[in-house]
Amino acid sequence: MTDPDPRAAREVIGTELGRVVRRWQQLPLDHALSVSPRVRDVVQDLADRVAAAESMPCAPVPDLGPAVLMDQLRVMVYDYGEAGLDPVALAAELTALRRTIG
Repeated sequence: MTDPDPRAAREVIGTELGRVVRRWQQLPLDHALSVSPRVRDVVQDLADRVAAAESMPCAPVPDLGPAVLMDQLRVMVYDYGEAGLDPVALAAELTALRRTIG
């Protein structure tokens, strides 16, 4: 069995990230607030993996509220890709996140 094409995985990442962001923008505020901790966990996990890949210390991602949470996710997805981490795994994580937020 061969590994999936990383370029195709990056396309899936872009598609899934766009879907997550669009869904987030449609959420009522009370629902966004209720799922914010899960999204923050994903953002922090990505930040921690990027820090480890770049031999940097882990640092907490600041909680700036649901209004900027998608911006934080976008930044971490970009940093994840720049760190050369597994795009296939990230694509799957974004799909799961989208399903989690509803």
